[in-house]
Amino acid sequence: MRRRHLRGVMAIERQVYPRPWSPNLFLAEMTETNNRCYLVAREGREIVGYGGMICYGDEAHITNVATDPRHQRRRVATRLLHDLILQAIDMGANAVSLEVRVTNWGAQRLYGRFGFRPAGIRKNYYQELHEDALIMWTDDMRSPEYAMRLEAIARELPESVRPE
Repeated sequence: MRRRHLRGVMAIERQVYPRPWSPNLFLAEMTETNNRCYLVAREGREIVGYGGMICYGDEAHITNVATDPRHQRRRVATRLLHDLILQAIDMGANAVSLEVRVTNWGAQRLYGRFGFRPAGIRKNYYQELHEDALIMWTDDMRSPEYAMRLEAIARELPESVRPE
């Protein structure tokens, strides 16, 4: 993700989150290149999704994954999550956490494919929605079994979003 992508990122951010991040927050995150990674997904020149991650030591945390509603169900989020996890591994992580709305079953299924499992609840985490967050974790990301999981996910992606 670069500064030039912010217009497209913010357009998605405003559509999918009731309390969107500010452009300045994204800029601040993008400048912390030692322990953060923010990616965009593009179709041509159009930004169709984005995701971010922070890594401290052997743990990483997915801060956000979002897809333009017009491009959902095309595996954009799957590709973003795949690449964020690869980046987390490259940065030294062995485990990754995230939060997801307890009612967001689609996202929970996606995260489950990557080995994420429920680890707790954050009460009223999404205050604007009066909704709890499910905390999910995946670990042993450096194992051969996890590498095989990632390879299988990549093979299932359509050609248009498959890693090279």
